[in-house]
Amino acid sequence: VQLQASGGGSVQPGGTLRLSCTASGFSLGDYAVAWFRRAPGKEREAVSCIDDSDGYSQYFYADSVKGRFTLSRDNAKNTAILEMRSLTPEDTAVYYCAAVPNPGDGSLAQAGTYVYWGQGTLVTVSS
Repeated sequence: VQLQASGGGSVQPGGTLRLSCTASGFSLGDYAVAWFRRAPGKEREAVSCIDDSDGYSQYFYADSVKGRFTLSRDNAKNTAILEMRSLTPEDTAVYYCAAVPNPGDGSLAQAGTYVYWGQGTLVTVSS
């Protein structure tokens, strides 16, 4: 069972990046998936989450990324994709994906809800 995060890199302010979280050993489409990030000197925070376990899709977006970031699934590739647009230097962070088969009563925005974690991928936004 493994999650592989990829797609990080360096981009100028206003640019776009797509992060991918690919699962192996399980079907990611059956899991709630989240992206967290940890910026230098800051606490880890939830960026975006999706949960389909109740038969309909629930999404969470941090206020700071609403309207700019979009989380989606590509079940054929066993992947969750975070498209990040209009990036700012404040988006600079290490981004982590996480998954859990059924979050139950756990908050989608809480790291403790998730049982599988990918390695981080660094996003740097600077001019």
